[in-house]
Amino acid sequence: MYRNIALALSLVSALGGCAFPAGAPVQATVLAEAERQDGNFQVVAVTRENLPLVAGWPVTGWRGHYYWPQTGGGAEATLIRPGDHINLVIWDNQQNSLLTTPNAKSTAMNGLEVSPAGTIFVPYVGEVVINGLSPDAARKVVQKEVERIAPSAQVQLVATPGQHNTVDLVRGVPHPGPVELPSRNFTILSLIAKGGGISPKLRNPLVRLIRGGKTYEIRAEDLFADPARNIIIRGGDKVVIDEDGRYFVTAGAMGNSVRYFQRERISAMEALSMSGGLNETRADPKGILILREYPAKAVDPKGLKGPKKTQVVFTIDLTSADGLFAARDFQINPGDLVLATESPMVGITQTIALASEALTVRSKLGF
Repeated sequence: MYRNIALALSLVSALGGCAFPAGAPVQATVLAEAERQDGNFQVVAVTRENLPLVAGWPVTGWRGHYYWPQTGGGAEATLIRPGDHINLVIWDNQQNSLLTTPNAKSTAMNGLEVSPAGTIFVPYVGEVVINGLSPDAARKVVQKEVERIAPSAQVQLVATPGQHNTVDLVRGVPHPGPVELPSRNFTILSLIAKGGGISPKLRNPLVRLIRGGKTYEIRAEDLFADPARNIIIRGGDKVVIDEDGRYFVTAGAMGNSVRYFQRERISAMEALSMSGGLNETRADPKGILILREYPAKAVDPKGLKGPKKTQVVFTIDLTSADGLFAARDFQINPGDLVLATESPMVGITQTIALASEALTVRSKLGF
């Protein structure tokens, strides 16, 4: 008899261990600390009314959006770069001109190569910087410099794109390395194709362009989808293709996992969908929490330009239209924790199930 009682108690204990603790926290438990005056975090209910305020707070995890240079159409094809060749004709009708030979009204200077510093050498004038200028703008610059020694001189300028300008295709393609530009109208998609296309091993590839000391980025799918993003490549550019490493974490009553950004921006509703949605038997639709940490410099005691504390818990109620619209527009930041809390009814259900199992065991043992 005592053996049967001990067995029954052990079975009940085992059932209790299986049922508790709950698989996800209850919202009230998570937010309890915020009610204290010295709580470590701030709680912000996400509604359509306060979305503009929250959207104005500093972003976390990245700079907020990707930057990509404007295509500029064919205009970029005429900008002068190192390695280009310049033909100058200088007209001067003054006697004893320094720039023309006797009995000649003009002098031609053909094949002047733009130096790595972006300059050309003009006799009696010196080095003239024309890098990054259109031919017309470069002509005006040369004209101004020449007028210092020949006020009546006029300048004619013709630019020919250099054939030896190269760009570096660093990685992310089957055939990386330096690529010689066949023409001034060579685009970034042509460059990627030259390297064999983007490696299929890359998850959510990100195209990074390094130009003139600045870095620009765009997701590959956005580059392919918009012809206006297919910019013209310049000599000296460096192109790197990496994975978009931004991620957020999901936990609680929708499974624990790391989710990578599949688009440049992801809303709270999209984050829930990417995670397979809420567990309808466990999740509390009123208790969707997004945990985010801000840098100390972002804190604003008034809560206008930034949060009042570095740690913020955003709450979303999916049982109201206001909450659904807010979840559609609230943006997830890289590094956020998206937590689906457990419905309080789950604990009651588990308790009832546990009691029922205990009674069944008791009945089988003859109590």
